[in-house]
Amino acid sequence: MSVSAPDPRPIRAASVDELRRLRLPTPPAGFPLVWEPGDEVELRHTGDIEARTAILHLVLARCFGMPPQAAMSWLLTSHLVELVTPPEWQFVVAERGDRRSFVLHHDAIFALAWLLGMSKHLDPTAPTDERLMDALPHLPEGETFRAWRSRILAAPRDAAEAAAMLDFYYCLDWSYLEAERRGIDLPGVIDANAIGQRRWALEWAVVFRGPYHDPPGGWEEVDLST
Repeated sequence: MSVSAPDPRPIRAASVDELRRLRLPTPPAGFPLVWEPGDEVELRHTGDIEARTAILHLVLARCFGMPPQAAMSWLLTSHLVELVTPPEWQFVVAERGDRRSFVLHHDAIFALAWLLGMSKHLDPTAPTDERLMDALPHLPEGETFRAWRSRILAAPRDAAEAAAMLDFYYCLDWSYLEAERRGIDLPGVIDANAIGQRRWALEWAVVFRGPYHDPPGGWEEVDLST
């Protein structure tokens, strides 16, 4: 259910203050807001976020040796085949595509896990929560999607909190790329690719309603160009 989005201006000010604390470049004047005053915000349905998390985890498992037959069987048993994107399907069944790009989705999974309440932090200076793998579907043991959902009992974040985190990562994405371009030391152990993956997940999962927002698109339709 949509709720009133928080005023984006103090949210942006807080994002910029945090960039300064991290000694990172700050966006230029006029850097676009993610949403406008008066917009509404919601998270995608919990089941959709859980499904996307599980599918990305499965694709990552394929990157590290899970046989294609086992992967396809798990998707069929879990009734998730229709939610797999065409590029993901090509990789799962025939290992076609950029393996490195799928490996990078590890940080997208982390952001989705944060949205589901499975991870306590989404700190840009820290790698993924070391307990994350245990919280994801146990694929080698054949844990199904349904069984996994029952085990984790997701407690999704408040939509306004998720919107604020999206604004922060929107600014961080620009800032990390700028820092790498200038040769400025980053504040933690992860790079711009990881920041971009976390932003991708947040952009997909946080849905705004208002006169300047298009209907929510698919995973592969997320635009990270701005």
